[in-house]
Amino acid sequence: MKEADLTVIGGGPGGYVCAIRAAQLGLRTLLVEEKWLGGECLWAGCIPSKSLITVAKLYEKVKEAEKFGLLIDGARIDYAALQKWKSQVISKLVSGIEALCKGNGVELVMGEAEVGGREKVEEVKTKRIVIATGTRPAELPGIAFDGRVVISSKEALELTSPPNELLVVGGGVVGMEFACMYQKLGSRITVVELTEQLLPGADPDLVRLVQKNFERRGGKVYLKSRVAAIEKMQASLVAKVDTGAGVISLEAEKLLLSVGRKPRTEKLNLSTIGVETDQRGFIKTDERMMTNVVGIYAVGDVRGPPLLAHKAFKEGVVAAESAAGLPTAAEWTTIPDAIFTDPEIATAGLTEVRAVAAGYTVKKNRFPFAALGRALSTGEPEGFVKIVSDASNGLVLGVQIVGPEASNLISEAALAIEMGATVEDVALTIHPHPTLPEAFMEAAEAAEGKPIHQLKL
Repeated sequence: MKEADLTVIGGGPGGYVCAIRAAQLGLRTLLVEEKWLGGECLWAGCIPSKSLITVAKLYEKVKEAEKFGLLIDGARIDYAALQKWKSQVISKLVSGIEALCKGNGVELVMGEAEVGGREKVEEVKTKRIVIATGTRPAELPGIAFDGRVVISSKEALELTSPPNELLVVGGGVVGMEFACMYQKLGSRITVVELTEQLLPGADPDLVRLVQKNFERRGGKVYLKSRVAAIEKMQASLVAKVDTGAGVISLEAEKLLLSVGRKPRTEKLNLSTIGVETDQRGFIKTDERMMTNVVGIYAVGDVRGPPLLAHKAFKEGVVAAESAAGLPTAAEWTTIPDAIFTDPEIATAGLTEVRAVAAGYTVKKNRFPFAALGRALSTGEPEGFVKIVSDASNGLVLGVQIVGPEASNLISEAALAIEMGATVEDVALTIHPHPTLPEAFMEAAEAAEGKPIHQLKL
């Protein structure tokens, strides 16, 4: 029988980071992973999707190169080579994680773990357990994945060619990232979203620009709508969509179902061991990642939204330090988010609505990328940076960005919020020119009442 101080179930972002940190702290650590070291993020999420999004964006740039005076004829994509490259990226990162686990003394066991299960292949005696089993794509009543016509994000990453028509059911982060990506690759895209806006929960000011761009490229959006039924044919399907004003029929080669995710906990016997979950089955924890059962922790997506790999990384560290008896806790006010649509969206801290709800007297200021030399020189002038600050003292409460490289720009904003910076601090920080981060400085200067590259409004 194996013995461990800490057994981590699940080798995704939260799990492997937790295992490594625990081993660094001197705990005998066992990491159990069913099939994918690196988890959904590495194999069927963050990394492969951003690899394909990068290629799709580059392909569109090549097709539009003439406006820069660059003449390129006959550009095409070798999809077999593209999939091979994507797989190489994944393999390299998996090898890196394996080396980190081995180098830090983590014992890796490939297999499926049960807590107190009756079917025992190999037993492990452990003092503490961290559950990091992640989530899987959710289905809708009457609409199940078949991997052929009705696909999940996993199958959408493995297509050997873009579908002629793609129906995306669910206009959240996953749905819209794939919609924008496949639109660039030549697919005709229709998005059906149940709520009143795409990317539910995101700042409407940011979402409007994404929807505008998507529709300008020929995409169709049905809001406050739902798929009532589908009829599959040999190589396509017809969906009956209730728009509220009536039922319409939409034909598509593929249907990407992206209506959220559900926790992978069915083999953990949570009810038997007494671990509390919420109504959707996500595990409840405190700020130290501890469940209500002594010695059992949970990290990552299995804890519930927001489902973010970088949040899971931090939770893994907190759980390991908590299990080792160190003073530690997670604090999520500042946690940044990035959405790889076109244009990209990124946020950190409080939105205007949430800041007001929290009792702040709010001041908001924008700076458009259209007034920024670097954005114009790269041919991506759409979007803006918005700073939400406390009107009484200038404290930066939140930053929202929609535009070029938003995902790379948001970290400076997150650092400013985390360190308690004011808009004056940001405005006084000299930024190199010409660069996109200047937009953050310019928005802060506007908040200070000292705008240079835009007129006072």
